[in-house]
Amino acid sequence: MNAEALKAGLGEDWSFESFPEYLDAIEGNGMGINVGVLMGHTPIRLYVMGEDSTEREATPEEVEQMREIVREGLRAGAMGFASSKAPTHIGAGGKPVPSRLAVYQDEILQIAKVIGEEKTGIIQSTIGGDVLQEQFAEMSKVADCNVTWTALLQGISLGGGDHREQLKKAAQLVADGARVYPQVSPRALNFEMNFKAPFVFESMKVFKPVSAADFDGKKAIYRQPEFREGFKKTLEKGMSLGMAGWPKTVISFCPSNPALDERPLFEVAAERGQHPVDTLLDLSLENELEMRIRMPIANHDEDEVEVLLKDPNVVVGLSDGGAHASQLCDACFSTYMLGHWVREKGALDLEYAVYLLTSRPADVCNITDRGRLKEGLAADVVIFDADTVGAGELKRVYDFPAGADRLISEASGIDAVIVNGVLLRERGADRVDPAADSLPGRLLRHGAAA
Repeated sequence: MNAEALKAGLGEDWSFESFPEYLDAIEGNGMGINVGVLMGHTPIRLYVMGEDSTEREATPEEVEQMREIVREGLRAGAMGFASSKAPTHIGAGGKPVPSRLAVYQDEILQIAKVIGEEKTGIIQSTIGGDVLQEQFAEMSKVADCNVTWTALLQGISLGGGDHREQLKKAAQLVADGARVYPQVSPRALNFEMNFKAPFVFESMKVFKPVSAADFDGKKAIYRQPEFREGFKKTLEKGMSLGMAGWPKTVISFCPSNPALDERPLFEVAAERGQHPVDTLLDLSLENELEMRIRMPIANHDEDEVEVLLKDPNVVVGLSDGGAHASQLCDACFSTYMLGHWVREKGALDLEYAVYLLTSRPADVCNITDRGRLKEGLAADVVIFDADTVGAGELKRVYDFPAGADRLISEASGIDAVIVNGVLLRERGADRVDPAADSLPGRLLRHGAAA
């Protein structure tokens, strides 16, 4: 995430410090759509432990402080608690994000128990380290809550076994009484990035100094023969997450030579008589690290993705709607699923796809007053044309604070979006003026607007 954009967007003086104050700030600003908020483990750990949060385990006293912060947030209306042990989650200076230093038994499980004690909330987590499906099941039973985890993808094995084995394990946990729901995606996972922020590669040990370096430092490292050799060996050994897609890497943007745009990296490297790593780094340096590549990570076998989507124990998610905004855009997964999986492939019935997008996530996330068209529930409605609905091609725009970029996909076939009974958008145009009208969205405290 772009730090300058975040700073410009938030400003120097924040109107909140505690989580309850954060919820009040969101509510006070007004919202076009409904918003529910999870309490993130990383900011809580950083708040309690400071810089030590990226260096060591928490003491029992610090864990108790975190438990009380979560308790306060749940009572104020947080939808639950979220944590991460993903090896790809690298923070400032190349250090792991604080939650990755948490010991499951001594910290994460103890915080999860607060949800059981307060009898409200869900748990969301990435899988990795000492937090795998068995731990999700334990948290679900100890806290008596739903647990949803990121992510079950074709082509990536996290926690042992391929996606089919993971589905079998998930089914067994549900049969044993745990309420654990893997998140799946209907889209292939493609990252578009430059080497100012080489997210996909940062879990490699050889990239640790890169993550810690500034712009000039990164360029100096990329020139080093020993770094290049280590990078090549790591790729050859398949020692990093999602590297099966490395041979399919495409040069998506090359300012110094636009003729290379959309050409396969390996093909260009062969023409230059180079190893693909050398071509990648040479072109990146030639373009002041502005050259971008697009690299497929997971979910490329559509027959297997169909298996994931049809499994009764999953929930569709993994949009990364706010993170990695300049590197991927899967926030269009809903229109993509309706257009691709329902209309084009005929793999899903329209009614089942609508269920996957509405009542299923509402039930998993304990959102009680929406997710269905039913008398007495909120009038949140999307009206679409089944013959034309779909997701547009990804395009890059520069509309974030500080002029930061992001990828977007414009929807087709959406006639209207209604939020809490108010017409918000119609045929691609806003129908509510933020300057003159009160916005219809609501903060979903405890999963409900009431």
